Amino acid sequence: DDIRKHAFVLTPGRYVGAAEREDDGEPFEEKMRRLTTELRECFVESDRLEVRIKANLEGLGYDL
Repeated sequence: DDIRKHAFVLTPGRYVGAAEREDDGEPFEEKMRRLTTELRECFVESDRLEVRIKANLEGLGYDL
């Protein structure tokens, strides 16, 4: 009956609700600062690893 009521549209959002999110108590601005710092550190590590991988591949005769 629900499917008929929604004109046979099978979009899941019409039939199920969204999960409740728990508030972790960390203020938004603080969380964003922490997460962007963490992301920046990941980018630095990624760049460092990229250089090493390229050097290793070049050492094996595979230039990128």
